[in-house]
Amino acid sequence: MVSSQAIDLLKEELPVVEESLVLTGDVKTGLVLVDVVNGFCTVGAGNLAPKIPDKQISGMVDETLRLATVFCENKWPVFALLDSHHPDIPEHPYPPHCIAGTDESKLVPALQWLENEPNVTLRCKDCIDGFLGSIEKDGSNVFVDWVKTNQIKVILVVGICTDICVLDFVCSALSARNRGFLAPLEDVIVYSRACATYDLPSHVAENIKGAITHSQVD
Repeated sequence: MVSSQAIDLLKEELPVVEESLVLTGDVKTGLVLVDVVNGFCTVGAGNLAPKIPDKQISGMVDETLRLATVFCENKWPVFALLDSHHPDIPEHPYPPHCIAGTDESKLVPALQWLENEPNVTLRCKDCIDGFLGSIEKDGSNVFVDWVKTNQIKVILVVGICTDICVLDFVCSALSARNRGFLAPLEDVIVYSRACATYDLPSHVAENIKGAITHSQVD
């Protein structure tokens, strides 16, 4: 009960509004997929993948597929971030995961068709925050360029993990928008039904080197 009350209090204080979303095509909208890859979503695919079928993650993948299909049928822009790490560069406090060049860092099977869609931009990232992970060595930013090139006014964000990679990306995107770096972007929308996080109980985490417990909340 205390947890529920705390969440209700946060909702009252935060400048976040929950409402339904209707995609009409009248406002240029881009879809951003955050890490819907095997290493986080496919059973048994890695240290941070579900160990058994997970209803929350499966629901996220299904809803993401539905949205991606709508966007591609209408040739609306899609930006897919793919967690992809060098095996010799750890990302503490997490165990090795989504190693570059392995199936872990690839889109889940239901979404692999996106790789061949002309309206889809894929971006491998080696850090939690996809906004920072989109920065090139010359200082340019692939995500910023995508927004500007497509004249996107609204981004719809989906993916995993809600409380880690999705959160960090959204906060950075909002900060960049507020500073005027993402014009003409106006709104950042997180579609909760197409977001999920992972569950790593203590009895599982203790058998994975470098892992810490992480609870999934519906």
